[in-house]
Amino acid sequence: MVSIPAPSRRSGRTPFRSHTIPPFAPTHSRRILLAKAAPLALAAAFLAFGPGSSALHAQGAAAEISTITPNTGKADDSITIVGKNLEKKVVAAVYLSDAKLDHKAEVVDQEPTKIIIKVPALKPGDYNISVEESGSIYIQPVIFKVKT
Repeated sequence: MVSIPAPSRRSGRTPFRSHTIPPFAPTHSRRILLAKAAPLALAAAFLAFGPGSSALHAQGAAAEISTITPNTGKADDSITIVGKNLEKKVVAAVYLSDAKLDHKAEVVDQEPTKIIIKVPALKPGDYNISVEESGSIYIQPVIFKVKT
């Protein structure tokens, strides 16, 4: 909210008071439109994709990583990623992601339940394993520690 002071006592008019002007808010009709549209969008997504799925993975099942072996290593080491839906038609690429960047790893072998990658040259630290699906990169809750 924007606060505009009323004239002060020095001007001799009225004592100092704070009047508030509400910031721009959606009109009543916009609020009604949004209130009606949100449930309709959710219902349409539920009907189109079913419960527990999302539009992002509507084309098929999403990749799921269960384990990586080993979970520490250095550049050029091989990592075996085990999980579900890891085939080439689902996972286009694998990355090691830090807080700022996604570093693409070389895929050596790829099967529906296993991917083998080579660790790219990275600074020591913790990196999430990320997968590229349908042009988007999804960070998985699996950590790989790069050593020197």
